[in-house]
Amino acid sequence: MSELALHAVVDVGLGNSSYLLDLGDGSALAVDASRDLRALDEAADQARLRIRFAADTHLHADFVTGATELARRDDAMVLASAAGGRSYPHRALRDGDEVDLGGLTLRVVATPGHTDEHVAFEIVEEGRTLGLFTGGSLIVGSAARTDLVDPERTDELARAQYGSLQRLASYDDDVAVWPTHGAGSFCSAPAGSERTSTMGAERSRNQLLRAPDEDTFVRLLVGSLGAYPRYFRRLTEVNRRGPAAVDRDDVPGLTPAAVMRAMAEGAELVDVRPVRDFAAAHVPGSLSIPLRPAFATWLGWLVDLDRAVVIVRNPDQDLDDVRWQAAKIGQDNLVGQVADGLEAWRASGNPTNSIGLVRPDSLGDQSVLDIREPAEYAAGHLPHARNLPLGDLPGRTEDLPDQPTVVMCGHGERAMGAASLLARAGHTDLGVLDGGHEDWASATGQDLETDG
Repeated sequence: MSELALHAVVDVGLGNSSYLLDLGDGSALAVDASRDLRALDEAADQARLRIRFAADTHLHADFVTGATELARRDDAMVLASAAGGRSYPHRALRDGDEVDLGGLTLRVVATPGHTDEHVAFEIVEEGRTLGLFTGGSLIVGSAARTDLVDPERTDELARAQYGSLQRLASYDDDVAVWPTHGAGSFCSAPAGSERTSTMGAERSRNQLLRAPDEDTFVRLLVGSLGAYPRYFRRLTEVNRRGPAAVDRDDVPGLTPAAVMRAMAEGAELVDVRPVRDFAAAHVPGSLSIPLRPAFATWLGWLVDLDRAVVIVRNPDQDLDDVRWQAAKIGQDNLVGQVADGLEAWRASGNPTNSIGLVRPDSLGDQSVLDIREPAEYAAGHLPHARNLPLGDLPGRTEDLPDQPTVVMCGHGERAMGAASLLARAGHTDLGVLDGGHEDWASATGQDLETDG
C-alpha cells in the first residue's frame, strides 16, 4: 500500500475527529468513532468499505463511544487498552502489542496523561511508521487536558502527559499525527484550526512539546485549562460499561396537557428553534438550546443526563439530528416532543412568553451580562459588562439582581439559553443582544475592553 486512504470525519460541534482507515481489501479500521455514526457511515459507504476494526484510544469523557455499536451491527472487533477495564467484549491491548490489519500493522503505544489508560495507535507498513492516532495525548499545537479523571490528580497526570509526549517526539519528522481532540473540544488545551499534523511540524511549533523541562510543561498545560461540561463526569463510566444500543423508536408527539404533566413531573422542555423564533414566543419555563453543531455540548452542560427531556422544534428541523446529537453525549431520555410544534401549542389557547432582541446600537447604558467563557471575555468585552459563564449560571441565578438586563455572548445562541434560565428563575425585563461584542463595537464605534 503506497499511500494511505484515510478519511477524517470531523464533529465540529464537539471539536473532535474520528478516522476511517482503508485497509485495502474492502475493509476499514475506525478510530474513536462516536455513537452518532451517521457521518462515519456515509464515509464508509462512499468508499465502499466495511468496518472490520473499531479502536478507541481512551475512555472518552466528551462523547459516547460508537465502537460497541459497530461491534453489534457490523461484527467489528473492538480494540482498546487492557487498562481501561471495559465490561464489553474487546481485544485488550498493552504497550507494544501488535494487531495485523492485513498489509498494515497497528502497534500500541502507551500514552497516559489525558486518562490513565490512554494509548496511541501506530500504523506500520513493512517496518515503517506511517502515522499515529494520538487521541488526547499529542494534539495539534498542544496536548489534551489532564483534569478529567480526578481534579486532585491534575498535576500527576500532567507529568504523565509530559512523558507520553516525549515518547511520541522520538518519531521521525514525516510521521503523520492524527489526533482525536482539536479546535472546539473542551477536552483540549488551546488548539488551532488545523486538525492533523506531522511530528516534524509539532516539534517545530508545539509550545508544550518544546517545553524545556517537565515543570514548565506542567505549568503551561495546567495553566491553560478552563471549564468543561458537567456531563463529562458521567461518560467515562458509561464508556467503561458500554452504552446501550441506541433506541431508534420515534419520539412521540405530546398534547399540551401531556407536556404540562411531563414538566410537572420534572421533565425539561428544551426548545431547539432558532433564537429569533424563541425570542418571539416560547412555552413558559422552556430552555432555549438552538439546534446547531454545538447543540449536544450545551444539552449535556445544562440538562442532567438522568432528566427526561421534551423537545419543541420547528417542522423543518430534523428530529433525527436532535436524537443523535443527544445520544452521542449520553442523553437517552427524549420522552416526547410538542405535537405539531409551538403553533399547535398556541392554537390550543396555551400561554407563551417572549424575550426581546436588542440591537447593538440601542443598548445604551443598560446592565449587560456576558455569559461567554472567561478567556473569551478577557479577549474583548463591552465596558462594564459583567461576566458569568453560561455553564455556571444554573446554580447562580439567585446571585444576580432582578433588574433590567441584556444578556450577550458571541452571536446570541448561548445568550438566549442564559436568558431562558433567568426567566425561569423569576427574573424579568430581560433582553438578548442581537449579535455579539464585535457587532456592538462596529455599530457604536466604541472600543472593546480587554483583560491582561
